[in-house]
Amino acid sequence: MTIHYSYVDAPNVFIQHQNGKRYAYREVGEKKGIPILLLTHLSANLDNWDPVIIDGLAENRWLIAFDNMGVGLSNGKVPDSISDMAGDAIRFINLLGFSKIDVIAMSMGGMVAQDLVLKKPELVRKLVLVGTGPRGGKGISKVASITNLDLARALLTFKDVKTYLFFPPTKEGKEKAKEFLKRIKRRKKDRDKPISLKAYRTQLKAISKWGNDKPDDLSHISQPTLIINGDHDRMVPTEHSYDLANRIADSQLKIVEDAGHGSLFQYPDEFVETVLPFLR
Repeated sequence: MTIHYSYVDAPNVFIQHQNGKRYAYREVGEKKGIPILLLTHLSANLDNWDPVIIDGLAENRWLIAFDNMGVGLSNGKVPDSISDMAGDAIRFINLLGFSKIDVIAMSMGGMVAQDLVLKKPELVRKLVLVGTGPRGGKGISKVASITNLDLARALLTFKDVKTYLFFPPTKEGKEKAKEFLKRIKRRKKDRDKPISLKAYRTQLKAISKWGNDKPDDLSHISQPTLIINGDHDRMVPTEHSYDLANRIADSQLKIVEDAGHGSLFQYPDEFVETVLPFLR
């Protein structure tokens, strides 16, 4: 089977449902065994995944990153609920013909992953949740205001908003942000399409709904689950990672010191070293 070892060079591939919904995705690693599905954060497209993480994991595993409905090169509209986003992700998994997957999900993607595994528990073998929180979690509905505030700061300082949202405001945090932003710009050809302002606002609406919804019974999640966050996550406060760990029975918790919401991007090699043994 075809092998793509570098995420920077992986081609954009498309698959279309009979209802006309078309998904864009990229595959990396040898196509064998149980694939890892990647669910990404607010406003992100295929180009927002750190190639160091993807390539590191792909030395041993088959990974698939995709644009959900209304994002990037996928068509359709962004749903205004996390539940509908999970439904679209399930449709994508079914289109590819997978009966079992592992999931690595960050931030908003972690919310989608929780809903997905509750809807279709038989699909998921193991689950990695990074920088995310549960439905109805205290303060999650404030993500929109925090994001918009940092977006304004980014515009005023001519910096990428992820500098403020994902990394701590320390000297090391600022350096790690610069390194990460350089890595995700390494791909020069066939880049993904940036998310539209309308789609971004719809995602914010979905996250706000998630934060205000009635909490889920997470005791129904029986899959081995690894929960990771930085100790200074101001976007989805770190306390939510402790909450998830307390409510998901077969779970492990790793809190990364001196790290923010994007702990996996701040320490990509360490993230790979932590996740691979868990997924084995």
